[in-house]
Amino acid sequence: MLPDIFSIDPRLERLAGEAMARAAAAFSRIEAVTEQNQRKVLGAFIANRVSESHFAPTTGYGYGDRGREVLDRVFADAMGAPDALVRHSIVSGTHAITIALFGVLRPGDTLLAATGAPYDTLEGVIGEKTAAPGSLREFGVRYREVPLDPAGRPDLSGIVRALEEEPSVRMVHIQRSRGYSLRPSLRVEDIGGIIRAVRSVRPDAVVFVDNCYGEFVETDEPTAVGADLMAGSLIKNPGGGIAENGGYICGREDLVELCAARMTTPGLGREVGASLGHNRTLFMGLFHAPHVVGEALKTAVFAASLLEGLGYEVTPGPLEERADIIQAVRLGTPEALIAFCQGMQRGAPVDAFVVPEPWDMPGYDSQVIMAAGAFTNGASIELSADAPLREPYAAYMQGGLNFHSGKLGVLLAVQAMAEKGLLRLS
Repeated sequence: MLPDIFSIDPRLERLAGEAMARAAAAFSRIEAVTEQNQRKVLGAFIANRVSESHFAPTTGYGYGDRGREVLDRVFADAMGAPDALVRHSIVSGTHAITIALFGVLRPGDTLLAATGAPYDTLEGVIGEKTAAPGSLREFGVRYREVPLDPAGRPDLSGIVRALEEEPSVRMVHIQRSRGYSLRPSLRVEDIGGIIRAVRSVRPDAVVFVDNCYGEFVETDEPTAVGADLMAGSLIKNPGGGIAENGGYICGREDLVELCAARMTTPGLGREVGASLGHNRTLFMGLFHAPHVVGEALKTAVFAASLLEGLGYEVTPGPLEERADIIQAVRLGTPEALIAFCQGMQRGAPVDAFVVPEPWDMPGYDSQVIMAAGAFTNGASIELSADAPLREPYAAYMQGGLNFHSGKLGVLLAVQAMAEKGLLRLS
């Protein structure tokens, strides 16, 4: 019999029990949301008559790939959207977002970021701060940004004012998740408030939501409150920890068609693209997604409850209603941040023996440390913790394919800090 290799400090085990008791109400709420979302996803599968034949691979151009076509319909229904593109050939969430931006925007248009600066990896896509080749700026697309208010919330009056001042705004960009910041992630009702503000002055503007990390966290998606277009990654929430790669775009049919023309080529659009045997895992990942997202949320809630009890600032708090799977913990020093991530790595099923160190990661302006021992490289729905090495030295934790292993990963992260004398257990 394999001995217990974790040797969790008994004091930490006791604190974990107390954290679980404090989190009980949040766990109950998560279960209710999971059940409703699972019902919705199963209904989409049944309504679209998914069969084993839809898992058959295609090669070459991929003409007439019935599995690909049905997957698009199932995904659209599950996300509450008129149409969707779901492709294993989309390499990341940033790629899916980029397809949407380049698909809709034209030279002379303005992209308005309504929730402050977008995620770091979009800087090169936009081309305002990073002179990356092929950026929107090179193609004559202008950019304007509305900063968040002092509380980290969308500045609705500032958004309205920017739209009145810039008649060339074609697309309004909303980032649902906090990214590498401590601002609150946006719930669907928050996104609805932004959309109402946009529609009050510019009903013709395309509202685009970067939905990464937010899928199936609530019972509705941003399309339910008027978003025209959404995009995200399949190695995050909607891939259920099973999809090995891929991304999605969903929303209005005309906009999805524009994105399809950008994704492949004008005149061919969504009609090409061989599935190469990926359909089975994409279908299966979507089916498992509501449950896996629920497990990731429980892991985040437990981490918030435990670390708040240890005196750390956490956002969101353990009992707050959540908008995404990300849990931010303000650790205060680079030493504590590094120890936390290194401890989290010890609880990974893959590469637990690896000791992560900060490094110069492409697309980021600060060194980044990442704890990620995942079955799928870079899968944020699997337990991971990462952060840029910069003030306020906050760790951004997300994922957990099942709660029990996620809980253990959190305990090991805290224990690593204790072992280095960076916190005291009592």
